[in-house]
Amino acid sequence: MENEETKTLEEKKPDIFDRIMTLPILRIFEPFYKAHKMPLLYLFFGGTAFFLNLFLFYAIGRFLKINPLVNNVICWVVCVLYQFWTNRTWVFDGKTEGALDFVKQMLLFFGGRLFTLFLEEAIIAVFITWLKLPEMPVKLAAQVIVIVLNYVISKVFVFKEKK
Repeated sequence: MENEETKTLEEKKPDIFDRIMTLPILRIFEPFYKAHKMPLLYLFFGGTAFFLNLFLFYAIGRFLKINPLVNNVICWVVCVLYQFWTNRTWVFDGKTEGALDFVKQMLLFFGGRLFTLFLEEAIIAVFITWLKLPEMPVKLAAQVIVIVLNYVISKVFVFKEKK
């Protein structure tokens, strides 16, 4: 019996995004989608996490008026939980063999995200707290850096393809 990991994209059971791409209006984009599925889904879910993070950061800052560094950590927790689920489920096909592999995958994911959190916190501390630059442009720039690093960490270390 053929292993799930060795199946190509065409042989795997279509997910909701594969089915959406077969709709008549989107069918012309299907070859591009199939060729670039992983980065496209990462951009989609990364984009939703990006906007969720910005929205939460703004809303918590405006209504709760807490320190930007604490605010950022709260936003990080919510968004990393969302990202782990979406990245594991749709972007990187993070199926694991047993609970131990799942825990290892989760720890690698959260470890990578902790690294980029510390980097983002340093950016916020320097540019918002110490240099008093406007919050949202700094947060936006920090998010772009974090998104790129998170993709690399996830693809290379967390959800790497098994041989």
